[in-house]
Amino acid sequence: MDSNFLLSVEGVSKSFPGVKALNNVQLNIEKGKVHALMGENGAGKSTLMKILIGMLQPDSGKMIFKGEQVRFSAVHEAIAAGFSMIHQELLPFPELTVAENIFMGREPVYGWSGWINRKKLYADAKALMNKLGVTISVNRLMKTLSVAEMQMVEIAKAIVNKAEVIIMDEPTSAISGREVDILFNIIHDLKKEGIAIIYISHKMDEIFKIADTISVMRDGEYIGTYPAASLNNQQLINLIVGRELNTVFEKRAANPGAPLLSVQNLCSNNFADITFEVRQGEILGIAGLMGAGRTEIVQAIFGIDNISSGIIKVKGREIKIACPGDAIHNGIGLISEDRKLTGLVLSSSVKHNITLAALKKTSPGIFLDLEKEKKVADDQVRKFNIKTPSSNQVVNYLSGGNQQKVVIAKVLLNDPDIIIFDEPTRGIDIGAKTEIYKMITELAGKGKAIIMISSELIEVLGLSDRILVVRKGRISKELNKEEATQEVIMEYAME
Repeated sequence: MDSNFLLSVEGVSKSFPGVKALNNVQLNIEKGKVHALMGENGAGKSTLMKILIGMLQPDSGKMIFKGEQVRFSAVHEAIAAGFSMIHQELLPFPELTVAENIFMGREPVYGWSGWINRKKLYADAKALMNKLGVTISVNRLMKTLSVAEMQMVEIAKAIVNKAEVIIMDEPTSAISGREVDILFNIIHDLKKEGIAIIYISHKMDEIFKIADTISVMRDGEYIGTYPAASLNNQQLINLIVGRELNTVFEKRAANPGAPLLSVQNLCSNNFADITFEVRQGEILGIAGLMGAGRTEIVQAIFGIDNISSGIIKVKGREIKIACPGDAIHNGIGLISEDRKLTGLVLSSSVKHNITLAALKKTSPGIFLDLEKEKKVADDQVRKFNIKTPSSNQVVNYLSGGNQQKVVIAKVLLNDPDIIIFDEPTRGIDIGAKTEIYKMITELAGKGKAIIMISSELIEVLGLSDRILVVRKGRISKELNKEEATQEVIMEYAME
């Protein structure tokens, strides 16, 4: 083995019932380098990483780490050997504190007693978070954190493990500009220490900022490895999808009609004095930093969170929304930011997930019409190009992009007039992103009022007709399409 390689994967294959997830895949990872692993959802990236970390066993092939062949039968074996992984789908202990989550399995103890030294645990956690530039209190329970805050805790947790190989699977999928800068500074320091980073992301701008080397996978096959400096954006997209994507954002003539949703002086514990409207056929973008209150605003409009004061109007008529059912009844749909936590029942089928919020369409009486349910679900599977063996497949087995399409298919089955997309492309590949962008544009073209929250400013700028910038729970600026740039948005988003 070349001594430059800290880790080599040779001829790894893995099959699941009816699916060849990996076919003769190879990978060579160097010390002190960021190696980006790129591919569409379903390309096999996550399966390969789960094999590296001991969550899955390969059918064939081998792994060589520091010159010796290794095979991990469990995650704790991989961690002990020097591997760590930040998962795209977060795995916190919700009832424990931030500090307890960071040091889980590595708690400081009093001598040989085995008793946890809680004072040191919290002091060390606080020192680590300060070093990383993260302001989250280490005393908070994980269940009280936002998805973005949980992501930063997971990053801290990986660093505590003192790994020689850190796998980062979509580490910035739920964090915004300032937190991304913090992460990149951390990665820069880790590289200096000789730590190898395997970095999975669908954000092209990130890859070209942070990666030294790029490997591409497609449909479970290894396509090739390239120096990052040798590729441009379009070449990388073509390698990933195996075809050209000429236009990511479709140009359209926006002709907004009457206001479909108006909110006036909306207040809660998380935001204040929120006033805006979104019109028929309009895409309203909402931008802001992590914790600015973007998600809290739309969750309150949808009835998930409480509103202390203010007025909500749909089509000029004042309404009261006490729960999501009220919002759905009034023609509002929400695609939430965390598909696994709030968007899906993971243990249930694609069919049941799609029809769950629209049972009247499949239940003419008090009993479920199974034939009708299957027909409705199959129609949505075809309409939204959901890649699944059948609508009976358990949704947890689908790729991230196809899970997101199930969430969208479920929400749109009720044919809402006002559709809120909260981080609609988080953790989704460029091909699936393009499909979702086209879908959002088409919905606006059909007269739907769209609200879209995204931490990716390119998305906000590429799709929105108007943009609201939220800072510290208030709207700091409203921008029209002509005046909005990344720099202007960040100027109003920064504290």
